[in-house]
Parts: sequence; C-alpha cells; structure tokens
Amino acid sequence: MSKRRHEITVGKLSNGLQAVHQRCRGSAVGIFGLCVKAGSRNDPYGGHGLAHFVEHTIFKGTGHRRSSHIINRMEAVGGELNAYTTKEETVIYSVFPAAHLSRAAELIADLAHDSRFPERELAKEREVVADEIDSYLDTPSEAIYDDFEDLMFAGSPLGHNILGDRMSLKRFDCNTCRKFLRRNYRADNMVAFYSGPRGAEAVFGLLDRYLSVIGDGGESAPVPETRPRFNAPFDEKSVIATHQSHCIVGARIGSYLDDSRYATALLTNLTGGPGMNSLLNVELRERRGLVYNVEASTALFSDCGLMTVYFGCDPSDSRRCRDIVMRCFDNLSDSLTAKRIEAAKKQYLGQLVISSESRESSILEVARSLLWRGRIADVAVTEEMIGSISKADLLDVAEVMNRPSILTFSPE
Repeated sequence: MSKRRHEITVGKLSNGLQAVHQRCRGSAVGIFGLCVKAGSRNDPYGGHGLAHFVEHTIFKGTGHRRSSHIINRMEAVGGELNAYTTKEETVIYSVFPAAHLSRAAELIADLAHDSRFPERELAKEREVVADEIDSYLDTPSEAIYDDFEDLMFAGSPLGHNILGDRMSLKRFDCNTCRKFLRRNYRADNMVAFYSGPRGAEAVFGLLDRYLSVIGDGGESAPVPETRPRFNAPFDEKSVIATHQSHCIVGARIGSYLDDSRYATALLTNLTGGPGMNSLLNVELRERRGLVYNVEASTALFSDCGLMTVYFGCDPSDSRRCRDIVMRCFDNLSDSLTAKRIEAAKKQYLGQLVISSESRESSILEVARSLLWRGRIADVAVTEEMIGSISKADLLDVAEVMNRPSILTFSPE
C-alpha cells in the first residue's frame, strides 16, 4: 500500500480555483467534477434543505440550456451526470468515455456558473424532494441517524436534516437558489477534479478554458461556521410504528482534520466495521443471535465528529443489546491484546487497498482532502499512522463512549 497507484498532480487555474489531476494511463473512462464547500451546514436560517434543493435543481436550466439538454448532454455519449449533498459539501460530477472531457467540463462549468432555476421546474422538483423526505422518514434505520445528530448538535447548523422539511421547501424560489449559488459556488470555495488517461498539463489547460467563468460571484465570502457546543449526554426514546427497535449509541469525537482520526478509524473498524469478525458482530449476532445488523461508524466534519454504534433488534432485547455494546467498550482493555491490534491493522489496511480500486471513490476523497486540508493525503503517511497506533491510543479514543448519548426508536 505504500505506493500510490496513480499519479496525482495539484494545480491552480487562472481564476484561483484549485484543481487535482489523477493520471490513469490506458483507462477508457474519465471522471470530472467540482467539490464545493457548501452543504446543509450552510443552509440559511429558516431555509433547511436549501443546499440539497439547489443540488437537485441545478440541472433544470441555464442561460442557454433547457433541462432536457442538460440531462442528455453526457448520456448521449454513454456518460452519467451525478451530484450529492452532505452536511458540508456538494459534489457535481460526470463519469464518461475519456474522449469527452471537454463536453463534461463545459457542461458542469455552465451549471455551476449560470443555472437559472426556472420556477416551473422548481415547482416539480419540490414534489420530488418532498417525496424523498417522506420516503426517508419511513426508513427508521436511516432516519435515526439524523435524529441523533439533531440532538447531538442542537443549536448548531449541523443539527438539521440535509433534506430539510416541507415548510422550508415552500420558501425556495429562483432568487433564493441563485443567491445560494452565487454565494457558495465560487472559485475560492471549490476544487475541480479529474481522473483519466490525459496528462495534467493538457487537462489543466482545458479546465482553465471552461472554468474561467467561475469567479467570486460578486458576493461576500461564505461565513465561517461556529464549532457546535458540547451538549449534555442524553438517553431519549421515540415511539414509532415499527416492528423492530432501532438504537444508536454515540459520542462526540475529533474532526476530519484531527490526527486522532486514524485511531478512531481503526477502533471503529475493529468494534463494528464491515468484517463479520468485528467485536460487536461476534457478541450480538454470532454468539447470541440478537441482531440482524450492528455497525459502528463515524461522521467526521471540519471541526468535530461523531462515533456511533447502531443496531436493530426485537423490542424485548433492546436493553440487553445496549448493555452488551457498553460492556464491549468497558472491556476493551482486556480485548485489545497486541495480537488483536496487529490483526486489526492488517485487516483495515487491506480494506483500504480494496477501496482504492474504486477510481470514483478515490478521486472524490483526493478532492475532499485538497478542499479541507489544502493538501493531498499521502497513502504512505496513512499506512505509517495506522501502523504506529498503540493500545493506549485506542483506549484514549474509546474513552468518549464511557458517557455516551443514546437514541432509541421503539414500537412501544
């Protein structure tokens, strides 16, 4: 893992926009897009869900393109046009036959710079997003994460659902969306990324040609967010119509930028990662058959983060499962033998190797690193940091789970 498989080059376009190039010699596929430092955390007061709504409607028309032209532009050559919104980012990108980089770059630059948000299209999309909200709320194993973050980050823009709500949707009009676009889709607030067979010099020259239209938008720079306050631990229960209990146990941890993220990632993988040999899967499913699914995960932001354990079980087993989860963390000092820690490192590093085979995921992570850290994460450094993690490091990270917050969805 110590050698990066593809060549990475970082550059800056004439308008100040940072760009990252990943050379994949011989590939027939190109990937190009923009990673924008604007997510639901940047939604205005009373406008929850605006970042996500803009991401949906940015494809609905520009100064010289109709919606039908936009959706067919890349598909006509066999490509795809995609986008997603997180708490802190919006990503718009295309995957396409490698010869069509110009087509992708010109289209995405047009969307980011000149989307017009026609009202007739907004009206249709409000219903689409409203249905998405309803569908999400009907899936308690997913909705519980948002409710948990609402409680953990109460009083902070991080605490609301990315999708927003029906009341907010009604307020979003052309002017609202245009203002959000001008304020956030700025050359100094995004990173352009490319992965494909073309050389860096040629790609940067082409991007400079098409992305030069993106400037500062004439708006003031985005306002930096305030780090969320630490709220007191809670133990909440919501009664919902479901056949199963759903539970999240979790606590605040360091950010996406903290060095502690390496130990956090290893501990999360060891206790409840995708492997069937994770501590919690063995205790709750393999030995006792109490859950169908249990997983530990992290949500890392620019100034804070969360470590959580989720499980779904029969309502009568909810308390027992919670106790087992807490005992797992209480007994880590005994569980984390030197042999177990080394095996966990080997397993985690192997998973990173496998995940790096996905070019799409790889270039998106490279772009995120440049956007937030101002530099590219070095694979060799990651390997070294994981390798140097000690038992004490893991126990330090696990300490936050001594006083966790807990949210349970239950039918009774």
